[in-house]
Amino acid sequence: MNYAFYVFTSYGVAAAVTLCLIAWVWLDGRARRKELAELEASGIRRRSARPAAETTGDISRETTA
Repeated sequence: MNYAFYVFTSYGVAAAVTLCLIAWVWLDGRARRKELAELEASGIRRRSARPAAETTGDISRETTA
């Protein structure tokens, strides 16, 4: 019995699913970056972003977790 059809079909389906997931993550990332840019342009800042006055370049004051 020839299983090549089933093997190649399963590889094709796996490749299609993988490509769809890659495309979905890439498109979602672009949408989130666009959304973030719009929020920052409207004056809303991320909580993780430090104010410009605090950014002195002094490594000894920065904490790492």
